[in-house]
Amino acid sequence: MSLAAASLSAMSALPLAALTGPFEVSLHSYLYLSAVIFAVGFFGVLLRKNTLVIYMCLELMLVASTVALVAFSRFNGVLDGNVFVFFILTVAAAEVAVGLAIIVALFRRRQTVQVEQLNALKN
Repeated sequence: MSLAAASLSAMSALPLAALTGPFEVSLHSYLYLSAVIFAVGFFGVLLRKNTLVIYMCLELMLVASTVALVAFSRFNGVLDGNVFVFFILTVAAAEVAVGLAIIVALFRRRQTVQVEQLNALKN
């Protein structure tokens, strides 16, 4: 067993009260945080005009879902959510590489990253 796996299994064996200290953080707190981050990302996607900002807001929405998965995993005492987070982070890394390459190619071709000017199919 590797050191990382041993530390994860040791942390999951500890009772929740030992990890929270004097301030107890509930599942609702994590879910509220996740909902706020997701809402900021969602409204950023709807309201912004710059493709880079839209892309960052999409990443915020992805981070919000991972926070919720880790919170559910932690409070249920299983590691399933943490495993899903590793897959999500892998997909996000590939998404960053491809998405930024597309944005750079669009900028080189059209000299802008504004959505209004990129919606035409000609040129």
